Amino acid sequence: MTDEERAETERPHADIPATAPSDVLDEAVSAFVEDFAYAWGAAGNPRMEGRVLALLLIVDEPYLSSARIADLLQASAGAVSMSTRALVNLGFLKRHAIPGDRSHYFRTEDDVWGGFLAGERDYVRRINSTLEFGLDVLPEDASRPRTRLTNALRYMTWLVGHHRKMLAEWQEYRDSTLAADASATPSGPTPADALDGEQGS
Repeated sequence: MTDEERAETERPHADIPATAPSDVLDEAVSAFVEDFAYAWGAAGNPRMEGRVLALLLIVDEPYLSSARIADLLQASAGAVSMSTRALVNLGFLKRHAIPGDRSHYFRTEDDVWGGFLAGERDYVRRINSTLEFGLDVLPEDASRPRTRLTNALRYMTWLVGHHRKMLAEWQEYRDSTLAADASATPSGPTPADALDGEQGS
């Protein structure tokens, strides 16, 4: 057991208020978590990562400690540690720090997939640098390897621009639909307000 995992198991759950719900997911929430994990796994990803992400998406809490995640999912501290680390690296989760608290907390942004798109652009930039290094160390007469790396570099360069455009389009679409939903919400007096007015006259 690592120091991180030991700290999580030894300390009380500081993120659970006195009125917190039970550390057992209800049937509907559990079904969502497992269905999401199945879809996540079908794409070739570890199902445990899908379970962790699904939990953070559906719980009505601003953040959870890794110990609480393990309790709710009935998973080992090691499995949760590996999954949260991978999800942070992918851009799906964010670390949350509490001053003076050594526990590890995690949260999701409200726009989870927008954050993933932004994080994926960083990954593409890193691959770009690696490909450029590969071209620098190859001799000029290594035509086939240079062609492969050059095409890979061209693709990644195109992908960076495409990600930038895609993220901007997504944010525009997200904001326009939020505005449309807000304008569709009735803002006038409700029937109950009108009844109260008649009774008061």
